[in-house]
Amino acid sequence: QAQLVESGGGPVQTGGSLRLSCSGSGDTYCVGGMAWYRKVQGREREWISRIDDNGRALYADSVKGRFTISQDKAKNLLYLEMNSLNSNDTAMYYCKTDHPRCRLVWGQGTQVTVSS
Repeated sequence: QAQLVESGGGPVQTGGSLRLSCSGSGDTYCVGGMAWYRKVQGREREWISRIDDNGRALYADSVKGRFTISQDKAKNLLYLEMNSLNSNDTAMYYCKTDHPRCRLVWGQGTQVTVSS
């Protein structure tokens, strides 16, 4: 079954950092574009970042300056470096393919919990 697999989530204290990873296969990873989303229970899923084939990155205002998206295309790996975490960042984080030429694939999510 085609899939993306996130990892790296967990508990972290306010002000701390985490690095999320998203691993895909040749059938699932989209070199043209990949994105990170997050979801808090009871709220809409929130787009937070995207990277394209040329490494151009976009960020939601809520994470700009704190989060950095990157990828290793040769290894089909997507990353999200998260710094200065606060309670508003507590959510399930998902990676997703993000290009019209790629099959739509979501990961299963990795939970990030920020506490004081």
